[in-house]
Amino acid sequence: MDTELILRVYPFFLEAAWVTIQLSVLTAALGLACGALGAAARLSRLAVFRWIAAVYVSVIRGTPALIQVFILYFGGPQVGIQLDSFAAGTIALGVNIGAYMTETIRGAIVSVDKGQSEAARTLGLSRWQTMRKVVLPQAARLMIRPLGVNINALIKGTALVAPISVVELTYTAQRFIGSTYKPFEMFLLSGLLYMVIIYVVGQGIHWLDRRARIT
Repeated sequence: MDTELILRVYPFFLEAAWVTIQLSVLTAALGLACGALGAAARLSRLAVFRWIAAVYVSVIRGTPALIQVFILYFGGPQVGIQLDSFAAGTIALGVNIGAYMTETIRGAIVSVDKGQSEAARTLGLSRWQTMRKVVLPQAARLMIRPLGVNINALIKGTALVAPISVVELTYTAQRFIGSTYKPFEMFLLSGLLYMVIIYVVGQGIHWLDRRARIT
């Protein structure tokens, strides 16, 4: 174990960890937006919206995320979509995790007892009011843990943007391996930083889940 080398390159890995955090936050926000829209479409009364959402979920979940990153970054310019590596990685991973969040959100909404909706409609609430005031508050509590699992998977999945030269943890480890020939130390350091990020996020999700169940 070359501890001297680890201490020397540690600041560069901290910078890369910050890039990983930024990428994770932006991707999670985009994924939540895609997931909310996808779930709304999956539950829509209009068959065309349900079909579009089903195709989106099926195609995205049925193909590797790395291929989706490559299609957007390398194939995008052929159809007039010119993005830098960070933007391409963010959009590709956001759309990818959004497909999984679509099913998470839809499942939470569907799992709310139908009697709640029927009671609300009996009291004169419209379908939208029932969804906003009765169903969604209960579904939100149910989806915190599953969405947390999605976000944890997303953080680890940010390593997939290393091949398009986004300077995050995995890319930084690979770059230093090329100059130091010390793969064990470099990957160990990047893995520990991933673990710290995921641990902090996990604690935040646990706190939100506990608070939601108390209220």
